[in-house]
Amino acid sequence: MSSEQSLIPDAGVVDRSVPALQLTNIRKQFGGVVAIERFDLDVQAGEIVALVGDNGAGKSTLVKMVSGVYQPTEGEIRLQGRPASFRDASDARRQGVEVVYQDLALVDSQPVYMNMFLGRELTKGPLRLLDRRRMARETQELVDRLDVRIPSAKATIRELSGGQRQAVAICRATHWASSLVLMDEPTAALGVAETAKVEELIMRLRERGAGVLVVSHNLDQVFRIADRVAVLRRGRQVGVRSIAATNRNEVVSMITGLS
Repeated sequence: MSSEQSLIPDAGVVDRSVPALQLTNIRKQFGGVVAIERFDLDVQAGEIVALVGDNGAGKSTLVKMVSGVYQPTEGEIRLQGRPASFRDASDARRQGVEVVYQDLALVDSQPVYMNMFLGRELTKGPLRLLDRRRMARETQELVDRLDVRIPSAKATIRELSGGQRQAVAICRATHWASSLVLMDEPTAALGVAETAKVEELIMRLRERGAGVLVVSHNLDQVFRIADRVAVLRRGRQVGVRSIAATNRNEVVSMITGLS
């Protein structure tokens, strides 16, 4: 890549003919405790899949395996059709997996553009000085393209609202993800208006060809934004349903085990 080539991903290069993520017979065991038992799921490019279940169902464990924090005890992970194994979360990021966590992992005292390039800062010249101008320009281009309403790429994170911060975290994931974006309760701490803005941004990721896996307790949100929903109960996969072919009552029954 040349020093002047844009780092912003182009949705046109996404291969929609193969799944962004394929999980096959995924199992995770901690000592004598089985946290996940035989989980299978494909997430297509340009698709939003919601992962739901009660607390302790195994959702966080599954996300941590896909993001490289844990390694599966058994099973296979594929990204864009290729087998993938991760030594750690950094390795997963290098292979195109980005995560938007509940705590956002943003640095309040730094501007938006520095957060966008956190850990991947651009430098220039023989002294490897920070190329702040280019990082700010790249960031502004991305937030404009995604229609994210923030004062400026140079605004400090602490100046932004909760919804704007969440949008920045999603933009950062979009910027770097080549395969998949994972989201853990992306609107849990937001009000109604800010939630709507963030949901709009998530759906825009789908339009751009990203595969998105969203963990959510909010079934209303699941039915607003997801294409399919996968249900976990006590570490076991209960089922996967198309949103168009199910309803809230069925999903609640799958989560609780009560008909």
